[in-house]
Amino acid sequence: MASSSTGGEQPAKKVALHRLVVDDAILHDDNSIVTLHPDRIQALNLTPGDTVLVKGKRRRDTVLILLADEHCEEFKVRINKVVRVNLRVKLGEVVSIHQIQEVKYAKKVHVLPLDDTIEGLTGNLFDSFLKDYFTECFRPLRKGDLFLVRGAMRAVEFKVVEIDPPGEYCYVSADTEIFCEGEPVRREDEENKLNEIGYEDIGGVRKQLALIREAVELPLRHPTLFRTIGVKPPRGILLFGPPGTGKTMIARAVANETGAFFTVINGPEIMSKLNGESESNLRKAFAEAERNAPSIIFIDEVDSIAPKREQAHGEVERRIVSQLLTLMDGLKTRSNVVVMAATNRPNSIDPALRRFGRFDREIDIGVPDGVGRLEILRVHTKNMKLSDDVDLESVSQNLHGFVGADLASLCSEAAMNCIRKKMDIIDLEAETIDAEILNLMAVDKDDFQLASGVSNPSALRETLVEVPDVSWEDIGGLESVKRELEETIQYPIEFPHMFEKFGMSPSKGVLFYGPPGCGKTLLAKAVATMIHCNFITIKGPELLSKYLGESEGNVREVFDKARASAPCVLFFDELDSIAIQRGISANDAGGAVDRVLNQLLIEMDGLTAKKTVFIIGATNRPDILDSALLRPGRLDQLIYIPLPDEPSRLKIFQACLRKTPLSMDVDLAALARHTPGFSGADITEICQRACKFAIREDIEKDMKKAAENGGEDMMDEDNAVAYVELRHFEESMRFARRSVSDADVRKYKAFSQSLHQSRGFGEFKFPGAKHQMLDQNDTAQMPDGDLYA
Repeated sequence: MASSSTGGEQPAKKVALHRLVVDDAILHDDNSIVTLHPDRIQALNLTPGDTVLVKGKRRRDTVLILLADEHCEEFKVRINKVVRVNLRVKLGEVVSIHQIQEVKYAKKVHVLPLDDTIEGLTGNLFDSFLKDYFTECFRPLRKGDLFLVRGAMRAVEFKVVEIDPPGEYCYVSADTEIFCEGEPVRREDEENKLNEIGYEDIGGVRKQLALIREAVELPLRHPTLFRTIGVKPPRGILLFGPPGTGKTMIARAVANETGAFFTVINGPEIMSKLNGESESNLRKAFAEAERNAPSIIFIDEVDSIAPKREQAHGEVERRIVSQLLTLMDGLKTRSNVVVMAATNRPNSIDPALRRFGRFDREIDIGVPDGVGRLEILRVHTKNMKLSDDVDLESVSQNLHGFVGADLASLCSEAAMNCIRKKMDIIDLEAETIDAEILNLMAVDKDDFQLASGVSNPSALRETLVEVPDVSWEDIGGLESVKRELEETIQYPIEFPHMFEKFGMSPSKGVLFYGPPGCGKTLLAKAVATMIHCNFITIKGPELLSKYLGESEGNVREVFDKARASAPCVLFFDELDSIAIQRGISANDAGGAVDRVLNQLLIEMDGLTAKKTVFIIGATNRPDILDSALLRPGRLDQLIYIPLPDEPSRLKIFQACLRKTPLSMDVDLAALARHTPGFSGADITEICQRACKFAIREDIEKDMKKAAENGGEDMMDEDNAVAYVELRHFEESMRFARRSVSDADVRKYKAFSQSLHQSRGFGEFKFPGAKHQMLDQNDTAQMPDGDLYA
């Protein structure tokens, strides 16, 4: 806090202490806070909580509350975007910290909103915005500064117009009267621009932003540094990644934060039907950027104007590529021009552009991870009023594969759900909305749950993305299979550090094989539900095409989408349709099945630990699968799904009839005991047929009663069949049939035994070895003997 004055009428004494480099505020977004490293605060003889004067450029300064931040570097100071705009400084520039001796408490403060931030808004702005802003913490103010207040589902900018008693700085206390009456301030009259996109408006790309700032800000702000050390500054940066990850937004944020002139080149805009005019438009854009240096030229969708020349269909595209190469080579060393380009198809760009001296750096703006998704959600919800039950961290954990645009759509959908619930109090015919009504609206947990149910990753819009609603409780028995699936799929996602500790790579896939109707597909859906990840179902035959190369392209596309939305489970149902032994189907569909299998093996080998993609295959013909698919490193785990035993059959009966009203005389345990050899599908048919008999009997009684009443259709509640009774199951059992014969069961068991015999040694121990861990430096020798004897 400010110390008391000792000089009576003497002016406030300000002593310059230190100059520090401006950095972005990460842990807070408060307009009244400046953070330094604790050691730096101690070196400056300050105390956390002091009020300090921060000076920027153009003789601009403001008063802030000093706080400590251990994560801040010692030579840096962290302030948010609002403070930077008031001080007229950019990231990487220098400000000075001053100790201020006296700051008065204000009796009255007059603030006015900016006109464009309250457009369409009426009502009492003080109650909706300013009251909570000034009562939640202690705030100093400077006359002429802007400050941003979030509330009532939007953000409003205010300007400090007058302070009483007169002065430049003041404290706002509980006794201060705050006035906000008057005409709003026009945006055109203000130099400050808080509505421009900055680094604070971008989340999930912290590492990439650090690389971009290093390659862009240094050449634009400190060109003499490169000339002094005799190194050419970077010419260009290529941003690539899936659509919606924020490539264009990053380029605009860099231009706004650096204060550089920004020129956008969109591919279709420079194209012309006149010969030579397209190249002329490109030259004009580069010439304008050089005249207004320091500047940034941003080429959006660069693959549309700079494709590979050997694959370009027209002469215009080839000439534009050549012109772009010439212009980038012709940029003068001292021109202070950086070229940024964005594309989601980097391999379609002409390779001559991707060498050093043109696009020096290629930065992958990929799909954000869990931490990145949380940052993006916080950015998109900072102007929204959230209910207390909303936990953004838990929301972000279940949004695998979502990019920034998808998360923005999710937040928008959640806000729309909130608006639908308040439609009764909103006057749709009015052009403005009262601020008090907006203040009553808050997005809660249910709104986000509804939004997540209708939103899916944009990378998977063309693919059937299923959100299974199957849990382990819906699957009877198979406890050992469930445990093995947890270790194979769930552990690598939840405990990746354990795999790193033991130097082990997680398994890539599993194969379910067994008789039809035993729950192989159900198990795959339960796995996806268990690990909360994307689940893509691929029916084998739909990958095949009669056109040469199209089948392999379908396989590549499926794996590309799975990697883009990782972690993801790829479920290949009826795997034997596309993975039979090579050579058998050489004459079918032009050998497409063999080519699909080859492409499938290549894609499985190309999966890396960075992209968590699991493959689950299901088949009831494991004997015809190609052996290359079943080796370790591809489908690592081969899991036999047998016919259900008696406890498993009981669980299946209970799962099928959990919503069915049953009579007291129905004994499900007896039904399970009298159905040996029945698969899960067979038991489901028994239950469905019993219910059908009960429905038929109920309808016949209604029709008979209606006939006795002269044709009047009426329900007889007393004679209605309210339950499925034992006699219905007895009649259903007369039509029951086993879909799997004893010969089929023996065949599967024989295949399983032969598979295990070919895979292992049986019971194996090292001859004479002691079962204990030996230190690597231990001189004890292993006993002599043949290892495999």
